Amino acid sequence: MLIEKLRAMGIELPAMPGPFGTYVPAKEVSGPAGGLLFVSGQLPMRAGKLLAEGPVPSMCAIDHAREAAKQCVINALAAVATIGPGAIDRVVGVVRVGCFVQSDDGFAQQPQVANAASEFLIELLGEAGRHARAAVGTNALPLNASVEIEFIFQMRTA
Repeated sequence: MLIEKLRAMGIELPAMPGPFGTYVPAKEVSGPAGGLLFVSGQLPMRAGKLLAEGPVPSMCAIDHAREAAKQCVINALAAVATIGPGAIDRVVGVVRVGCFVQSDDGFAQQPQVANAASEFLIELLGEAGRHARAAVGTNALPLNASVEIEFIFQMRTA
């Protein structure tokens, strides 16, 4: 069970803050054999504070941005939990990850930042954690975050 694996790693899912706009943290689309769960972009929030701010690498070192990317995964799993009891243990795989990195002009190592999220998902889910991915540089993100990541998870029916 995924929730047990997280606990064994010393990770407790945070309470899901927000949403801060006219959207939901997660939206499930189901079919007879399961479905997809679309998770809104997650910022690297920990204990109510942004973990990484500003462009990479001038204001946020790559290693710090990688840690922030991992926190985005943890927050995405907290968003999964908002759809109902036991939802976290219905996650059977990762379909796609879209990683946005606030980047300085000329910075081209967005995949290195996104790899931290990808590696963590594979650690959690094994081969089912492998996914399609985009790693995109941008000049600004909400709250001046260094990283924002959106997810599509494959779900088992309840």
